[in-house]
Formats: sequence, C-alpha cells, structure tokens
Amino acid sequence: MDINIQFKKGALELCALALIRQQDRYGYELAQLVSEHIEVAEGALYPLLRRLVKEGYCMTYLQESSEGPPRKYYRITPEGEAHTGWLIEEWEKFISGVNRLIQKGIQS
Repeated sequence: MDINIQFKKGALELCALALIRQQDRYGYELAQLVSEHIEVAEGALYPLLRRLVKEGYCMTYLQESSEGPPRKYYRITPEGEAHTGWLIEEWEKFISGVNRLIQKGIQS
C-alpha cells in the first residue's frame, strides 16, 4: 500500500536532512537510502536538495568518484543542524498528537 503523497512530501525534508546530518551524502545515495524506508521518486529529491542549499541548510562540494564523473556531495551547515533539530522536535510532537488522537478513537 502506498503512503499518502502529502505525508511523504512533509517527511522528505526531515529524512534528507537527518541522513545528511549523519554524514555527507550525494544525491543518488540519499535517494537510495530514503527509498529503503519510504517509496519516493528519485526525481522528487533533487528539487528539495536545491532548496535546502538555497536556504542555507546544506552546502555542496564535488568529490572525485572511481565510478564516473565527480559526485556532488551535500554537507549540513550549522543552520541546517539547528533546523533539523527543530524539525525533529516538531515531528515528534506531531506524531505523538496523531497517535494520541488515534488511540482515543480506538478506545471510544
């Protein structure tokens, strides 16, 4: 069963930033890692990555690859660290509230 597209859009930024926060990553690698947990089109990630760079949450650099042309890697910035922490807090509040609402409905 597919997850609602709006849920995915809202969570994709958090997923990408959480993975980049762990270590620098390149676009295809990010798409593969996210896809292990949620089904997402690879093409959906690149506009998000461009926006994260534009907003100052990530920076990019090129690194040589033994498998072809240099790869563009994404590195989290201090602003991105703070933003990711805030997103995680907001996400935890959100899912906690939704879970309480669902459980209340089940118990009724």
